[in-house]
Amino acid sequence: MRGLMFGMAGWLASCSGDPMGVRRSVPPVSVEESPSGGGDADLMGVPEKRTGIATGWGREVESRMTYRNFVRSSDKPRGISILRYNDAGGAEAMGVDHFYVPSALQKAADGLVEWGMVGRWGTLSHAWWRGDRFVIGQEGREYQIKVRNLCDARLEVVLSVDGLDVMDGQPASIKKRGYLIAPGREMVVSGFRTSEEKVASFKFSSVGSSYANLRHGETRNVGVVGLAVFTEKGREPGVEKKVRGRARAFAEAPAVQGR
Repeated sequence: MRGLMFGMAGWLASCSGDPMGVRRSVPPVSVEESPSGGGDADLMGVPEKRTGIATGWGREVESRMTYRNFVRSSDKPRGISILRYNDAGGAEAMGVDHFYVPSALQKAADGLVEWGMVGRWGTLSHAWWRGDRFVIGQEGREYQIKVRNLCDARLEVVLSVDGLDVMDGQPASIKKRGYLIAPGREMVVSGFRTSEEKVASFKFSSVGSSYANLRHGETRNVGVVGLAVFTEKGREPGVEKKVRGRARAFAEAPAVQGR
């Protein structure tokens, strides 16, 4: 992957349905990884052998990207949202309520976006658990993350899967840069990015075979997908609507309206 541009920059997908993104040159986030020994797992309350599913490193899928500029209006996201997932057995063991939601997408960031996990072939079952959306997956099946921009301004979204940034597969942080979505447009993220041309598809796997475990030896954050939404400096959502609503046809309003 080419070196990062100075300041704020990003990618714009050239393929229909693929995302566009942004990335800024920032100091690397320091992450202290725990040793993989069983004693540390017991200490942190994470069992050495995990049940249920996580996300593995799937087949390569074409997803071409190019750079675009984007300056965040704030270092603080407009909103953060999460989805949780597991297989049917794991969901039952967690006490997931089998109240299925009709839509795969849910709104986030004060209604600026709606997003969710969708099956690459077929639909995924959705339920509620402790106030969070819960997705029922099946080992071996691929999935995608769909995000739709509902507002009239560009947005940047940072996505994580199992605690890993989808752009580089490293520990996720809102300090990292993400994907851009144009006003009223929808993007589909199919996997962890491997280059400017391809991604490794998201694939439900055992926890032991997950990308988080094989790459980092860390499984404490499997089963959660995260979204952080940022607005653009000088182009806040809704501003254009307000300006157009105040537009006048003449410099001075007539003293008496015509009948």
